[in-house]
Amino acid sequence: MRIDQIEIKNFRIYKGSNLIDFKKKKKSNIYLIAGKNGFGKTSFLTSLVWVFYGKLIAQVEDKYRKDIKKAGGYQDYLDTQFNNEIKLSSAPKIMEVNVTLSDVVIPSVPCKKVEIKRTYNFETKEETLQLLIDGSENELTKDVGYEVFINDFLLPREIAKFFFFDAEKIVSLAEAKSKSELRSLSKAYSEVLGIKKYEELKRNLEVLLSNLRRRGVSEQEKEKLNQLIAKDQELSKLIDYNQEQQDDLDIRASNLKAKSDALQEKLIREGNAITLEELKALKKEREDLKKAIEVTKQKLKKHYELLPFLIASEQVEQLKNQLELESKVQNHHFSLSIYKSKLETFSQELIKDLSGITDDKKVQQQLEELTKKAYKRELKKEEKANALDQSKVLLDFTEEEHREFLALYKHLQTSFKSQIEQLVQEEKNNRINYSRVSRKIKQGEARKDNHLAKKLRDEKQKIDQALNQIKEDKNKLAEEFGSLNSQHTSHKKVLSEFEKNFNLIEQDLKKYQVTEKLLNKIKTVIGRIKEEKKFALQKTIVLGLKRLMHKDNFVKDVQVNIREDVMDIDLIGENNNIIDKDNLSKGEQQLYATALLKALVDESGIEFPVFIDSPLQKFDKDHSKNIIEEFYPNISNQVVLFPLLEKELTEKEYNLMKPNLSQVYMIQHNETGSAFQQYKLNQLFKAFKEEDHVYAR
Repeated sequence: MRIDQIEIKNFRIYKGSNLIDFKKKKKSNIYLIAGKNGFGKTSFLTSLVWVFYGKLIAQVEDKYRKDIKKAGGYQDYLDTQFNNEIKLSSAPKIMEVNVTLSDVVIPSVPCKKVEIKRTYNFETKEETLQLLIDGSENELTKDVGYEVFINDFLLPREIAKFFFFDAEKIVSLAEAKSKSELRSLSKAYSEVLGIKKYEELKRNLEVLLSNLRRRGVSEQEKEKLNQLIAKDQELSKLIDYNQEQQDDLDIRASNLKAKSDALQEKLIREGNAITLEELKALKKEREDLKKAIEVTKQKLKKHYELLPFLIASEQVEQLKNQLELESKVQNHHFSLSIYKSKLETFSQELIKDLSGITDDKKVQQQLEELTKKAYKRELKKEEKANALDQSKVLLDFTEEEHREFLALYKHLQTSFKSQIEQLVQEEKNNRINYSRVSRKIKQGEARKDNHLAKKLRDEKQKIDQALNQIKEDKNKLAEEFGSLNSQHTSHKKVLSEFEKNFNLIEQDLKKYQVTEKLLNKIKTVIGRIKEEKKFALQKTIVLGLKRLMHKDNFVKDVQVNIREDVMDIDLIGENNNIIDKDNLSKGEQQLYATALLKALVDESGIEFPVFIDSPLQKFDKDHSKNIIEEFYPNISNQVVLFPLLEKELTEKEYNLMKPNLSQVYMIQHNETGSAFQQYKLNQLFKAFKEEDHVYAR
């Protein structure tokens, strides 16, 4: 399935009709729509989600649910999406998004094209949806309903977030740690596997069993049951209220963050983005660094007497070699005296033994003389060699002196050397930081009399304090949310156990038995599907990580753990240790999330275009290369990217992408709104630089 054409009319920043035609090009699956911040990249994605799901957009992603709540409801949300200029003009007040899909495979409905058009009339507040198959309405789509048809035959809304996503936000998949986050991951996995309907059926059967049990409650048990039900409802309401409070804080934080960022930009333009508190903190940091430099100097002084040895390391090495040579000579001299003694004993014993061979005195005398000559000759030879070795002795260290030197040498080569290197590096770092902080202080003090900057700083400080307070409140609510969920789970178990004590009335007994049997079968089916599919998921994630990461064998394996409604994923390192995902860099986290996303999309078995906002933001050049060459060409038959040129996609990275690029567009913006401008592949960056030059002037 692919998208051939998208028309956006009066949606947010897009005034009038704006058309993009995605022409199919063999072996080229990537389409690029570039634009600056605020030009309409996110609006484009939102318009697509809206055309497919309308009022059900809140079920696609939490962000849309919060936006609808912030606006005051779906109707008011649509009004905020309507183009402001058209609202005030005399032109027809119609907002419309039209999508044409091709290569659609629908069971029992042969077709070439599907057209979806969603329209909103700002004056009448009416929303309409039209769905055409090969240019005509179809009875099947009418019978099942357009919304149901889109959800069941094109793209289920539960998994739409995996096809329309912000690359930064998808990292939340990789950061799942708490039980609620792991439940969300498990839910996403269930949605991808298509077993959400089974799980809904399981919940319905559990409710039915509970209702059947409650009908058999006795008068004595009824009061306690009502108390337990009331407590269950109270906890549910508290959980919902807590979630509402968290949503409200998120909305407030989002608004305050936007104001804080705007003030920060103004401060930068004023040339003074530093607060008085930050200036004080910098001065304190400078004093601390000054003390640290002095401490390091004192530590180095303690090692001054040994430093010359470290500096003259070559001469120390020569000294060590000389002492080793002299030690060998001394050992040889010691062994010569032993050798002389043994040689003399041997010659005497030989003479004695030879005298027993013959009685002839003359022969005995000759043999004795020959033995003495051989003895003297051998001894002279050894003494000559020893005298030569003695000429090499220059230092004549005693054995104890030699041992002391070796201990010093070992100390110089190991702990002392590393200590000195560490101290030198420490002093170097402290001096660099001292210079950096001093420069900042100098710049800050030079501009501290700017009254406008002072006013902006004070305002920003108040907003930042409010943001910190919101963060604290959100953390407290999150803790409370976890506690309430635990209480609710525990209470449900108590309620369930209490209900088991009821005696079923006779006419409900058979219903209960059949329902219980069916529930057990459903649980078995869900468990089996998850277990069978988890191995495929593990394999796909590992393969994806090995393709994308430039660290060889950094991730050796992946273990998917599924326990009831909680799913966790462990990354296994080359030493078979579990890698702490908190220790991954932001780029590595996004790589892991990207590999997980690819695995989930593959497991869904759904062929649908993938739209990615903010691509390549956290990646280094090697990882970016892997993403461009391995991920984008393979995740889908049609991939649409929305980058910030130079920041999220450099010209070098763009050139790497060219072999797989089909078409490129740039979102142009002027006082009337945003529009799409198509460029040839080799003209995009040239046009971008020219446009940048115009803005710079």
